[in-house]
Formats: sequence, structure tokens, C-alpha cells
Amino acid sequence: MTRIGTRAALLAVAGVALAQTFLAAHHGTNISYDRSKQWTAMAVVTEFKYVNPHVQLFFDVTDEKGRVRHWTGELLPNPAMLLRSGWTRKRSTAALTLGTQIIVTAAPARAGGDTALVLRVQSESGEDLLGLGPPPGPPATPSPAAR
Repeated sequence: MTRIGTRAALLAVAGVALAQTFLAAHHGTNISYDRSKQWTAMAVVTEFKYVNPHVQLFFDVTDEKGRVRHWTGELLPNPAMLLRSGWTRKRSTAALTLGTQIIVTAAPARAGGDTALVLRVQSESGEDLLGLGPPPGPPATPSPAAR
């Protein structure tokens, strides 16, 4: 092998190794949260961010003693997955405005605290909003303006 060929091969191997490191370092969503301890509760939306790599939902849960707990949650579906099921930025933001009453199912962070993986979001009446399959009705084709 020539000197240039050897360098090219070494650079290729280094590039693949570096790419694997970045891919593995993204984060371990399935490792960071304990799905065996998932819970469902009534909550109030305090903020919603339709961002990459995961949509963020901030919400308050009031326990039976009236204490409010402020939660930070990430949704496993990323915005691209939400778009495919008809949940555009505009639609999601409209459905989850400040003060909206929701039913949230979440898995707490293994590290503790008030951080969770949001698995399902339903309206107060039980309609699925986010986290599960496509909404009822024909699939929506989002327009570029709706994103």
C-alpha cells in the first residue's frame, strides 16, 4: 500500500471511530429513564418547546396534599416523527398552550429529580395528543407554513 493509501485508510478508520463515538454519545433516552416506574397524572402545561432532538414539555402536577411539583419532560418522538403523524409545530403548540389541563404518562429519570420521559399526553377528556400513534382521521400533510 502506498503512503497516501495508508494515510487515507487511517483517516477513514479514525472517521468511523469518531462517528460511532458521537452516535453513542447522543444520549441514552431508554437508559436514562425508568419505564418500570411510569406514572399517569393530571397536569397543567407551563411551557412547550417543539425543538430537536426531542420536544420538551414543562408541566405542573399537584399531589393529593396540594403540593405542586414542576416537571421537565422530553418526548421520545422527535419533531420529524411528530410531523409524520400529523403533529406540526403549529398544531402541537396550539394544543399545548400555557395553562392547558392534560393527562400525562411519564417515566421518571433514574437520576431522580423532576425530569421525566413523557410517554403520552392526553387532553383532559382523554383524547391522545402526543406520544402515541397518529391522530384519528386521515394523515395530515403539513404545509411548509405550518412547521
